[in-house]
Amino acid sequence: MTLPEKPASGAEQPTMAELAEGYASKAGLHRSSNGNIDVLKSAGGVQGIAESVLPGLVFLVAFTITRDLPVALIGSLATAAAFTIARLIQRRPLTQALAGVVGVGLSAWLANSTGKAEDFYVLGFFTNVAYILAMALSIAFRWPFAGLIFGFIRNEGLEWRKHPARMKAYKIGTWVIISVLVLRLVVQVPLYFMGEAGLAALATTRLLMGAPLYILGVWVAWLLTRPAPAPADPGTERS
Repeated sequence: MTLPEKPASGAEQPTMAELAEGYASKAGLHRSSNGNIDVLKSAGGVQGIAESVLPGLVFLVAFTITRDLPVALIGSLATAAAFTIARLIQRRPLTQALAGVVGVGLSAWLANSTGKAEDFYVLGFFTNVAYILAMALSIAFRWPFAGLIFGFIRNEGLEWRKHPARMKAYKIGTWVIISVLVLRLVVQVPLYFMGEAGLAALATTRLLMGAPLYILGVWVAWLLTRPAPAPADPGTERS
């Protein structure tokens, strides 16, 4: 009988911890040295938060002052482009900045096409709905989003799917994240239909309920899905 060959020592397989870190990073989540979620880093750090907030803030301020839609749109686009240039200079990954430029560009095109300043925020509604549907489907098919993300961070891999209690916990965690996205729509859609009269409130709530609120929802979901502590060893207690 021929025994299977062992892998060469120079081609070591990545550990579960390394896989977890890589998967979490691709999902936009990062963990700290103690194994918890690094909230600030998951939000993209100070620069990442600024990239998500400032283009919309510049649009609101410019439109409020000038009442000129093209000027406000150009200001927003220029801000998003400036962050991309900054990342090029810093030699940092461009994914987040480029996604921001594309998003701002599409939003600006839509608002410019309709001539309505509030349409600058319409794209975000459709993005929210898409995420809500995707996460709801992940629960329906027993692959809850929270489990896919947190399971790797916690080095559970996909073993959590074999345990009903863990499956239930990750379903609840996913519903928490969904509730954040639904809350955005509940608050912001009525403001959108108010037209220009609701623009300031819509823009303000978009800033407050953007990345910071999403990361807060993820953090709450993380806390709710913590595994139960292992029972103490009776022998240890007697000693």
